Amino acid sequence: MSADYVRRLEQGRSHPSAGVVKAIARALRVGRAEYEELCALAGYAAADGLVPTDLGPGATRLLERFPDTPMVVSDAAMNVVAVNTAFLALEHWNLTGERWEWNVAWRQFCNPFGAFEQSTADADSHETVLVAQVKAALLRYPGDASLAALVDELRSRSRRFDSLWRAPRPVAAYESSATFTQSDGDSVTLVGNLIAIPGDDLAAVMLTATPSSRDATRLAEVVGAAAGPAVIKVGQLGPG
Repeated sequence: MSADYVRRLEQGRSHPSAGVVKAIARALRVGRAEYEELCALAGYAAADGLVPTDLGPGATRLLERFPDTPMVVSDAAMNVVAVNTAFLALEHWNLTGERWEWNVAWRQFCNPFGAFEQSTADADSHETVLVAQVKAALLRYPGDASLAALVDELRSRSRRFDSLWRAPRPVAAYESSATFTQSDGDSVTLVGNLIAIPGDDLAAVMLTATPSSRDATRLAEVVGAAAGPAVIKVGQLGPG
């Protein structure tokens, strides 16, 4: 782009093409949310229309600053993007070899974890949030074929998901409690809080125990016995 063309854009005397908008966003290194806003201002849909999966600096810093707190980062479709060693130390996320094994919603509704237990109230809250997140993602990324396939899979395999999809309930709170059982037979009860990372359209779940409780002591033991990096990117082939 010439300096004169950029000047005309700044003065509103020229209208950029979709390619130019994408080039400007790349040059400015803007986040996903800012890129989508820039496209909207120019009258375009986001160029790829796909759920963004880049970990991003914000999520990376969050994982690095809380290495002793089990944490999982997912994209808008609830596909896990990264975890930390403290999260893997809970020993509940067994791999299945199936396509959606790293999708939080799919695991909850189609292949539940054996070492993960919730009360009826907490499970209801958790499932309400998951359905709301996936539905919102489909509205934002209607052209994402992988997301559409996930929704079809969930609706066809889980009567519970399909029921909540057709008659969604309002989200009361973006948190729920669960009990994780380790390989030694002991367990720890933690509360998971969903935290939005809007710049990259990601979300993090932080798992914490009640301060000064038996669960806090057990969590410190479990995490203290684990060794590994603060940021572990995951995908179809698992941690890597």
